[in-house]
Amino acid sequence: MNHFPLSFRRAAVVTAVTLGTAISSVGAQVTTAPALGATPTLTVPAVQEAVLPNGLRLMVVRNAEVPLVEARLILDGGARLTGVAPGIAAFAATMLSEGAGSRSALQFSEASDFIGARLGAGAGWENTTLTLSVPKRSVSEGFALLADMLLRPAFHAADVKRERDLRLASLLRAKDSPGQVAQRVFFRNVYPANHPLHRDIGGDSTSTAALDSAGVRNYWQRAADPRRATLILSGDVTLAEARLWATKAMGGWKAPASSLTKPAAATVAAAPSSATHIILVDKPDAAQSVIFIGAPGMSRSNPDYAAVQVMSTILGGSFSSRLNDILREQLGYTYGAGAGFSFAPVTGPFLANSAVRTNVTDSSLIVFFRELKKMGAEPVSPVELSRARNYLVLGSLGDYETAGQIAGALSTSLLFHQPLAAVSQELAAIQRVTAADVERVAKAHIDTGHLTVVIVGDLAKIRPGIEKLKLGPIEVQSY
Repeated sequence: MNHFPLSFRRAAVVTAVTLGTAISSVGAQVTTAPALGATPTLTVPAVQEAVLPNGLRLMVVRNAEVPLVEARLILDGGARLTGVAPGIAAFAATMLSEGAGSRSALQFSEASDFIGARLGAGAGWENTTLTLSVPKRSVSEGFALLADMLLRPAFHAADVKRERDLRLASLLRAKDSPGQVAQRVFFRNVYPANHPLHRDIGGDSTSTAALDSAGVRNYWQRAADPRRATLILSGDVTLAEARLWATKAMGGWKAPASSLTKPAAATVAAAPSSATHIILVDKPDAAQSVIFIGAPGMSRSNPDYAAVQVMSTILGGSFSSRLNDILREQLGYTYGAGAGFSFAPVTGPFLANSAVRTNVTDSSLIVFFRELKKMGAEPVSPVELSRARNYLVLGSLGDYETAGQIAGALSTSLLFHQPLAAVSQELAAIQRVTAADVERVAKAHIDTGHLTVVIVGDLAKIRPGIEKLKLGPIEVQSY
């Protein structure tokens, strides 16, 4: 979506050329930044909807500036579907483009390249998504390929074995990655065993080794249900065209005899541990220590959502945030540090993390805990507050420029069961956040006395310093 009329953009180009000539003549004398113009207003695009007789829902946003069509076929459920084996949803999604219809994996790739299309698939906890980006002149061929992926995936035994072996090798390599180890140890300790986030979405070596062609095909036949599917289309497309294309490619898509269900989103206590506790994982000779600090977060429907977004941006959600500025820019302990809340229908975590030099692991922990406590104890400055609100509001305006971005925004609105128009309301709420709001929500949602701290590093070098901090009981785990 474009927020400026074409005449404005043309004028801007002419002005830039003129200014470029003038600036070159005065050189370094220009030291004052130009005044900012009025803040552009986000105009949320209109969404048209229809439903095919087989239950497939269509959502369409038209933007005909470029002759391109973006499609997202979203199957509600993903890895959270009841009875689904660990890792099989992500594995099946990977296999969808490894041969479909009458084409092998190579032929399928060649066919999509020939028409200038990009196809893909992936699975998360909440849904499985098939994507198509195609020039409008080739939309019929593109939809035929998308339908092959959806309705006629090959799942050849040899291809399944190859992908399974690759995945097993990847799981083995992950054990040597301090970052991946820290992430997995963090989630398995923060969330209980019956919570989806307790385990990795890709499964483990045991569940992966059990994958075979028959099992993957059986899963997909039950998961691919048009009654739980939504086809999002944006770009050079009308609702009538969308209905025509979808009917031709997917009108014969029938619901499976037995449908899978998605359980209600699980809730977890905000502070499941009685006290902040430290979990160490030994990585001998590691040059860096990976630090994860966090706890279960909050729901996006929480009335504090807007204020928490602003607070997180100030704390660790942007390059100029406090944590990144202190740990990277001022102290040089790390290449980057961040913090924030993850939002999903299943409550995601609050997480602050970084990879720091081994010899400053304890010093970095001091900074982390000092800044976490400070957020709920002192008001933020007017400059920080204004900068964070602008970062969130002005940054979001660029999320609706292209057909792909609009399809992504619609996918997010679908995930949270919110109309796309709710984005404008969220941005308005962010603009109203005050320093008192930031201090209040930091105090309410970051409990520094009940955090889980995971550190992966060379314990012989870092443990003595960590023990001296007396942050809480220390436990050593393996992975």
